[in-house]
Amino acid sequence: MRDRTAASFAMNCGGSAVIEFALLAPVFLMLLFGSIEFGRLLWTQQALQQVAIAGARCMAVAQGAIQSSTCASGGSYSAASTKSYIETTASGWGISVQDADVTLDNTATCGGVTGFSQVTITNNFNTPVPQIVLLAAGGTSLTATACYPNNPF
Repeated sequence: MRDRTAASFAMNCGGSAVIEFALLAPVFLMLLFGSIEFGRLLWTQQALQQVAIAGARCMAVAQGAIQSSTCASGGSYSAASTKSYIETTASGWGISVQDADVTLDNTATCGGVTGFSQVTITNNFNTPVPQIVLLAAGGTSLTATACYPNNPF
């Protein structure tokens, strides 16, 4: 009788789907959330780069501005106005950028050529699922730098 019960138990396939799901679900969820978070990380890097480009251009155009510009105050370049413009542009992308995250240089050398405006933005990317995505746990530092030739007029 005992051998018959053991054989019957070994041949029973009921519940095997639950066990297979329990073994594969964590792997599937890690791949799913990992892909989503990696996509968010790349999107955030690209958004920071676009904000840096817009900030460098605004700063360069303000160098020789005759009329009022978003990055100029009283017809001349203003670092405070430029940082405010960068923060506003970043918030349009859904990214929070603080004054301390932005470095401005209105007399930069880019690619061995002088006379450029340069913006560098540093941001810390944090994921809401750090236990699943160990790559971004504790935050990943992202940096975007852009140069634009100063307005000679």
